Amino acid sequence: MSETLLQHAFHADPIIKIRDLCVDYITDTGDFNAVKSVSFDIGKGEIFGLAGESGCGKSTIAFAINRLHKPPAFISGGQIHFEGRDLLKLPDSELNTVRWSEIAMVFQSAMNSLNPVLPVKEQFADVLRHHKGMSEAESTKRAEQLLDLVNIPRERLTEYPHQFSGGMRQRLVIAIALSLNPKLIVMDEPTTALDVVVQREILQQIYQLREEFGFSVLFITHDLALMSQLCDRIAIMRHGEIVEVNTSKNIRNNPQHAYTQKLWASFPNIHEGKHQTEGEPA
Repeated sequence: MSETLLQHAFHADPIIKIRDLCVDYITDTGDFNAVKSVSFDIGKGEIFGLAGESGCGKSTIAFAINRLHKPPAFISGGQIHFEGRDLLKLPDSELNTVRWSEIAMVFQSAMNSLNPVLPVKEQFADVLRHHKGMSEAESTKRAEQLLDLVNIPRERLTEYPHQFSGGMRQRLVIAIALSLNPKLIVMDEPTTALDVVVQREILQQIYQLREEFGFSVLFITHDLALMSQLCDRIAIMRHGEIVEVNTSKNIRNNPQHAYTQKLWASFPNIHEGKHQTEGEPA
């Protein structure tokens, strides 16, 4: 990435600093470089977007932050500093205390993230008992508070995931991620497979919760238009590398890299079609 396009990748008050991160996959034909020397910061209280086409390395970075990769994937280089600690050097015992309590993750596809054979109440309790040692009564009270935050009736706490709509399941996953008041939430395609109305509701929910609690967000999607409505800054990824980082406004109105320009050009212009139909200039 050129120096000009790199200047907005860093933040004056970061909660997490990623430097020269490399993630490889071992294949029969040799190592595949999925993430190539990626560097960026996420500021305290910031919503930072990571956009790009499928397979460009977005989710690979999300998994690297939480050290969730399993063979054949491995982190081959770089540093991930979270409030002064290099997450890549933490022993597993210490890393387990960071996960969920300080860094939470919302995975793709809420239905796959929730256990289909356990009521929602038990899925909140798993997190709260493991990390906080809460009693059943305490975990239930906390779960009710979290449902209030995401506008789901408390009486539905005893229901199973299949009894909720797609949008409600996504809000449940976000509520579970918030259960321990983390400082950073990694959201990997949190609105995938949802219709546009529900997508907007989820985005508004994320924004309002961030305003209330002040956590930072790494928001990952291939939908640049959707991301530009929510994020403070956006990084554009291509072939495992970041090609441009800028404010959401500048990425939308004045993209610098040719690939970013092509991403925007790929979105249909509904107004243009309407004008042409009515005989007006496009």
